[in-house]
Amino acid sequence: MNKIFFHCILFAAVGILAGAAATQPAPAATAPVAMFPSDPMPPLPAPPAPVVVAKIDKSEQRMRVFVHGKRVHVWKVSTARRGYVTPSGQWKPFRMHKMWRSRKYNNSPMPYSLFYSGGFAVHGTYDLKRLGRTASHGCVRLHPSNAKKLYQLVARYGLGNTRIVVTQ
Repeated sequence: MNKIFFHCILFAAVGILAGAAATQPAPAATAPVAMFPSDPMPPLPAPPAPVVVAKIDKSEQRMRVFVHGKRVHVWKVSTARRGYVTPSGQWKPFRMHKMWRSRKYNNSPMPYSLFYSGGFAVHGTYDLKRLGRTASHGCVRLHPSNAKKLYQLVARYGLGNTRIVVTQ
């Protein structure tokens, strides 16, 4: 008899706890939800700021590199020459290679490549005399030692924490 009584009490307690858990408020959702259609939506939290930002100014043919908001490098670059385009915008790089070779342009070496939009990349060049002037087929070219420094920063902080920003 005691066993039956004990099991009844146990099942009743479990049922009460399960019912109490069902009436508890749901955990907060990742996105805020308005209680009523007329309520304004609370603002979403700001996404985390990128750690590494490479800002390319096509009019100056310069790249400024920022880490945690502090400028750490300014380098000459070469962007697209006449007849080609380096797109303006902002991207997260999605792929990186210590050495890549262009399939489109005669297997040309592209050391320390950071691909950010389709086939566009920031990479080193051996055509050093053209740095500071437009010269590329659309990529952003850097001195190989500078491309290596940028590559190492991105490797350290991650592709997801990096932005490539190209302006006119």
